[in-house]
Amino acid sequence: MSRVASALQPLRQTRSSTIVGTIAVAGLGVALYARTMMDTAHADSGAPKKLFAGMAMTSLPVASSETVNHNTKRLRFQLPENTVSGFPITSAVLTLSWPKGQWTPVLRPYTPINSPDDPEVLELMVKHYPGGKASTHLHSLSPGDKLFFVTRIPGFSYKPNQFPQVTLIAGGAGITPIYQLASGILQNPEDKTRIDLIFGVNSDADVLMKEEFEAWEKQFPDRFKANYVVSKPNDGSPYDKGYVTKELLAKVSRTPSKESKVFVCGPPAMETALVGSRWQRGVLEELGYTKEQVHKF
Repeated sequence: MSRVASALQPLRQTRSSTIVGTIAVAGLGVALYARTMMDTAHADSGAPKKLFAGMAMTSLPVASSETVNHNTKRLRFQLPENTVSGFPITSAVLTLSWPKGQWTPVLRPYTPINSPDDPEVLELMVKHYPGGKASTHLHSLSPGDKLFFVTRIPGFSYKPNQFPQVTLIAGGAGITPIYQLASGILQNPEDKTRIDLIFGVNSDADVLMKEEFEAWEKQFPDRFKANYVVSKPNDGSPYDKGYVTKELLAKVSRTPSKESKVFVCGPPAMETALVGSRWQRGVLEELGYTKEQVHKF
């Protein structure tokens, strides 16, 4: 490092720290005001507080950490008493981590997987990426450790019975927003939407939420169907080998109609192949879906 760079380094750090601190203080002020108004409103109504009705700016302790497979954990965070998360479906939460050895925090969005009406708990399914600052930090958390939550991130504005049928396509860790949407639809007794799920993964161990999907197939046999495809299946695997292709989608999903909707979430290469780009048509367009009928998380 040059002398000039060495001389400027403390100044850069000071400025960065000041900026981060200013943002945090300003955001905390807004959050405290919103929280005060929310607490007053809920105190009057007697209903559980919705922690993520607006900015949260709160630190929540880990209630439990469950290893799901070789690179995924299910983290349950304890909400305050008489509180629910209150997440609208298709929304995410912005977390702030401060990994050991890092002098700046890391912001990452994650999708809650439990019901927004579950009392006093928030669940995240977190995949660990090699070298991933946030995922490494979250996987290191033990019961009692805390994670800072900033705010919720709104997603697609879904309304019950908005579409007669939806096709949900997930790849790898992209299953969490897809699962959240399917769960929100099926848990609403007024919503009669039919769902086709196509889930593509690398290995058998990556087929997450399998028990939940099987339970839905039994409970809603005429409305929910899950299909799996594995690129590198084990010997004797019960899953089809391959990828989420045009041929697979044509085989397992319902015929598109003007009222159909497709939701996609997965690795960038998969999303580009399905949705297309400025230079090429995607598989979904080739199957008859318009761009307006496809939503990418």
